[in-house]
Amino acid sequence: MNRPFSRAPRRRRLRFDGWIAGMGTSRGTRIVLGHWPRSPFGPFSDVMLEDADGRRLLLAPSQETADFISGTYTFDAVRVVPVDVHVGHDTWTVAAGPLSLRFTVGRRGGLGLVLRAVPRWIARRPAWSTVTNRPARLLMSGVQTRGSAGGGRTEWYGALDLHPLRTVSATFDGADLGSIAPVTPPVRFGFGSAPKAPSLTRITTTVALSRD
Repeated sequence: MNRPFSRAPRRRRLRFDGWIAGMGTSRGTRIVLGHWPRSPFGPFSDVMLEDADGRRLLLAPSQETADFISGTYTFDAVRVVPVDVHVGHDTWTVAAGPLSLRFTVGRRGGLGLVLRAVPRWIARRPAWSTVTNRPARLLMSGVQTRGSAGGGRTEWYGALDLHPLRTVSATFDGADLGSIAPVTPPVRFGFGSAPKAPSLTRITTTVALSRD
């Protein structure tokens, strides 16, 4: 007797809608801020840092978000601390435990205009992120829009806007991290890096969980 065809259950997908800011500093620290007004965990922000020695640190505002993010990306240390983000016109101010960060955002360039022209319902679809993965890798060294994350998860990034950063000032445990610099070498939290040029990206991130 033939067994009826059964399709594997679709993996649960979580969507995060917000902004990612990636920047380097002249003393070798690279910083990636995620600011998520809409997420499965409610509004929150988190910070990923990699210092000049390659040590990777996650600063997350709750144990729940820390567990999810560290199950998706790779860190050498995780700290649960308040992460407060204030946005005032073109200036962002971040207070995250030992990190104090301030950066200013410039006017969008050609790529930002192109991204804004893509209909949002298309840009938010994982299939679109699969299509744009190769162009993103060619145009922005280190960037990937689709890949395998930790814990058997798959992740897609759909960019909706892009602005350059003009200035960055930051301290960690009171020590000055220096001025704005490219994100080099690329950060090693996951399958891809932030753009080499310091930037703020409007983005939708979709994470498909493991079937386990």
